[in-house]
Amino acid sequence: MKVSRSDFPEDFRFGVATSSYQIEGHAFGGAGRTQWDDFALTPGNVMRGENGATACDHYHRIDADLDLIRDLNADVYRFSTSWARVLPEGTGTPNAEGLDFYDRLVDGLLERGLKPAATLYHWELPVALLDRGGWRNGDMADWFADYTQVIMGRIGDRVWSAAPINEPWCVGWLSHFMGLHAPGVRDIRATARAMHHVLLAHGRSIQAMRSLGMSNLGAVCNFEWAEPIDRTEAAAKAAARYDAIYNRFFCGGLFKGEYPAEALEGLEPHLPQGWQDDFPTIREPVDWFGVNYYTRKLLAPTDGPWPSYAEHAGELPKTTMGWEVYPEGLYNILKRTHEEYTKGLPIFVTENGMSASDTLAADGSVPDPHRIDYIERHMTRVRDLIAEGVPVAGYYVWSLMDNFEWSLGYEKRFGLVHVDFDTLERTPKASYLALKEAFARA
Repeated sequence: MKVSRSDFPEDFRFGVATSSYQIEGHAFGGAGRTQWDDFALTPGNVMRGENGATACDHYHRIDADLDLIRDLNADVYRFSTSWARVLPEGTGTPNAEGLDFYDRLVDGLLERGLKPAATLYHWELPVALLDRGGWRNGDMADWFADYTQVIMGRIGDRVWSAAPINEPWCVGWLSHFMGLHAPGVRDIRATARAMHHVLLAHGRSIQAMRSLGMSNLGAVCNFEWAEPIDRTEAAAKAAARYDAIYNRFFCGGLFKGEYPAEALEGLEPHLPQGWQDDFPTIREPVDWFGVNYYTRKLLAPTDGPWPSYAEHAGELPKTTMGWEVYPEGLYNILKRTHEEYTKGLPIFVTENGMSASDTLAADGSVPDPHRIDYIERHMTRVRDLIAEGVPVAGYYVWSLMDNFEWSLGYEKRFGLVHVDFDTLERTPKASYLALKEAFARA
């Protein structure tokens, strides 16, 4: 790898990321049922009907997995806590085993000289709250604040950073408009309310953590760079509409207290009454902003109902997810975020990585040259931005290990570490070894 720690400022943080349901093994430790457990039981929702019951069995292999992070020469481990593991019914009595598990996780990271970066929610909604409307219900913000008090009352004194919710677009649009993630709804009214309530819950969670005396709090959104399929005005409008829904809706709410007009065209009639009054809470100040980035999208207009656009495959090389490899999009997103929204706030690339067809070679190694190239090219653009004065403060690879990739089951592999899902044996890939060298301190 041609880029390394020495190319970045001394205080720049390198890390890896995972999420609870994707690796822990949700059948263990008294965790409650989640919307993903039921979603996976419905034929056609998840490839081969797979679920996160065992996943990577991180619950029982925590020490060996934390050793892998330490041996990578990483600075930060971005993990998520499971709402259903901490509060099996979503509210009420906490699960002591769940709290103990996250205690062990945080202490284990600190013992290894690693910085714990917690995310409170990565999509594992307790079914008891889904039965009460889930993210469509305005009470979710209060329930989430209560959950924040419980989990951060236990580990908040030791985490290095914390963010309430991973990727609000996925929680709102992907899960309630496109129906591709749990709970698998396709309803515009549910979408509008979920998109707003997830931001309101973010703000209430930040308030709860501040009340505990916590600092270094942020928000994490996923972005895709949107471009028109051609030079027509109609294509430009389609791309702007996609950008408004996917990117600017959430940044607008968090940092400007407003939603973009192109998104309100379709969503405003379905937003909850008095939604404008929630912006002071949504805009609770944060200390940093996290960007998850993987690809760009090319958009064309359609004659169908709003939002009246369609995604088109570009001509660039693609990952096994079918996503174009486009490092310039990360450069563009970070630059615009700094200039139009965060205005000097530290920005972290909280997820970046690629799925690839990784298999064990005869000698026991796992070659993944395409992933090495992908990471190198994206890290290079981050380095370029820092040289231009954009305050990018860290870069985290998704993911530490192959895991349960939601509706795609165990088919897609994003990990730096190969996982045999029959034996659960871990094997560091060539990308892990390359990054271990790149992250090493002189």
